[in-house]
Amino acid sequence: MPLSFAEQCQFAAALGYDGLEVAPYTLAADPTTLGNVALQAYRRMASDAGVMISGLHWLLVAPAGLSIVAADPAVRRRTLDAMRRLVEMSVELGGDVLVHGSPRQRMLGADAMGDRERALAYFSLAGDVAADAGVTYCVEPLAAAETNFITTLDEAAALVREVNSPGLKTMLDTSAAANGERHSVVALLDEWLPSGLIAHLQLNDRNRRAPGQGEDRFAPILDALRRHGWDRPVAVEPFIYEPDGLATAARGIGYLRGIEEALT
Repeated sequence: MPLSFAEQCQFAAALGYDGLEVAPYTLAADPTTLGNVALQAYRRMASDAGVMISGLHWLLVAPAGLSIVAADPAVRRRTLDAMRRLVEMSVELGGDVLVHGSPRQRMLGADAMGDRERALAYFSLAGDVAADAGVTYCVEPLAAAETNFITTLDEAAALVREVNSPGLKTMLDTSAAANGERHSVVALLDEWLPSGLIAHLQLNDRNRRAPGQGEDRFAPILDALRRHGWDRPVAVEPFIYEPDGLATAARGIGYLRGIEEALT
C-alpha cells in the first residue's frame, strides 16, 4: 500500500535520512496549482517527522506539454510560468535547490540551433528567478540514452558559464555519469568541485538502483566529497525499486551510512 507523504517522512526519518528531495508531480497532478497553504502543510509534515525537504527534482513532468525548447509561444509561456511557480514552491517547502533533469522536455528537434537558443534563454531566466528567491537552479547532465541535450558535465558547466547567472549551477547524478561520461565520478568531482559550479549530487548505481544494489562502489565518491569539504545534502535517487521501495530506501541509507562511519 502506498504511503502518505506524512508516512514517507516518518519512514525516512526512522531509517536515518535527513530529508526528502521531492518530485512535484507526486504531490499533485498539476503541482503548479498547489497553494502556499498546502505547501506549508507538506513542510510541517516533514518537520514533524524530523526531516527537511531539501528541494525539488523532475521539475517539468507535470502539467503535461511543457518544453524549454518549444517555439510555440503558448507552450513557452506555460513552461516559464511553471518554472516560476516551482521556484516559489521550493521556497515554501523549505528547499534550496531545484534539479532540472526532465529529459523529454529539453530534446532538441530539427531546429537544433533555435531549440538551443530557446533553452539558453529559459535557463538564464530560471537562474535569475532562483537567485531572486535565494535558491539554486541546477542543470542536470543526463546520459545520451535519455536526451540529446546536455549529456556531460562539461556541456552543463559550459552552459552555466555562458548564461552566467548567480542562481544557475550544475550537478552530478552518479548513474548518468557512469553511463555517459568518459571519466569516473571521482575524477569529475576532483575536476569540477573546486570550480564551485556543482551545487548538488544524486547517488545511484549505473544499473539505476540504489547505492549498494549494484557493482558501483561509493566509498571513493564519499571520500572525494569529504576531501573537498562538501557540506550540502546528498540525495539518493534510485529508479528501480526491487524488491520494493521500502527495502530500496533502507538498503541505500544503510550502505551509505556504513561508508560514512568508516571514513570518519
